Amino acid sequence: METKAARTQPLRNIVLVGFMGSGKSTIGKVFNKKLSYPMLDTDHVIEKQEGKSITEIFSTEGEEHFRSLESQLLTNMIKSSCNHHIISTGGGIILKEKNRLLLRQLGFVVWLACSAEETYQRTSRNNNRPLLQCDDPMKLINNMLNQRSPLYEEASHLKINTSGLEFDEISCGILESARYHFGTHAEDEIFTD
Repeated sequence: METKAARTQPLRNIVLVGFMGSGKSTIGKVFNKKLSYPMLDTDHVIEKQEGKSITEIFSTEGEEHFRSLESQLLTNMIKSSCNHHIISTGGGIILKEKNRLLLRQLGFVVWLACSAEETYQRTSRNNNRPLLQCDDPMKLINNMLNQRSPLYEEASHLKINTSGLEFDEISCGILESARYHFGTHAEDEIFTD
């Protein structure tokens, strides 16, 4: 049985948020190798739970249903005290206010920001982006970034612009900030209680 003291301890995860193509999955994999902490990709977890791709969920059940699945997953992770993980999230997870609050409960939230141009370059050849299957994806990216940027900012503890940076540089910056956030000084203590 969980003690009251254990429940009040903050969860020590690094949570990556940002628009599609900002590098969340790649940075998550870098951290996985660097720190040997398990990586959870919320999109992959939902696909496994539902037995369908994100594209299929969007087309058959709609975006609102998918956002509800994200909320439920975040809630379950907090209830189960998911700890000591790198969590990569879907680009629109911040659209629901509830999710923005839940993300901050999960740990240190890092917004990986990227320019619209670089986002387009990184995502234009990927058919698994249901929201970009339209006549003018660049216009859509600009509109969505304008809408979502304040929400990413609200949800995050740290913003890093990934345009033009190497993934090792990004991960080092996040690691230093996470140490400060969690009040620790040694790399191997970041996620200890």
